[in-house]
Amino acid sequence: MKRIIGLLLVLGMNLAYADNSVQPGSNIAKWKEECGSCHIPYPPQLLSADNWQSLMGSLNRHFGANAELDAKDNKRILGFLERNAGSGKLYSSASRRISETPWFIREHDSISPGEWANPDVRSHSNCSACHGKTVLGD
Repeated sequence: MKRIIGLLLVLGMNLAYADNSVQPGSNIAKWKEECGSCHIPYPPQLLSADNWQSLMGSLNRHFGANAELDAKDNKRILGFLERNAGSGKLYSSASRRISETPWFIREHDSISPGEWANPDVRSHSNCSACHGKTVLGD
């Protein structure tokens, strides 16, 4: 009986501390739909909440494109991004580019310029060229 109780406690603790970085529900579907219509929907933890706020507040000039959303969708997506954002300076970039965060630079410092220039890669923002669907949490 003590073993069963112990096992249940361990399982319960694992559930309590499970990774909840991606919130279920319609907000995640709206994020995938809207952001994924032009590029991969970058995982929220790759930028700070401040960066997401700035980025979502300037969608009319989103890296050279107009990506404006209606106010309701913007609020829903921003809420999802803020709740799941990275914390600290590692996930912050003055340019709001994930590829210019200290985390990204550190994680990719072993990639040679030739690998970045590969026609299958083309850009620092083409995460799925090397990471496949793992970038989307699959």
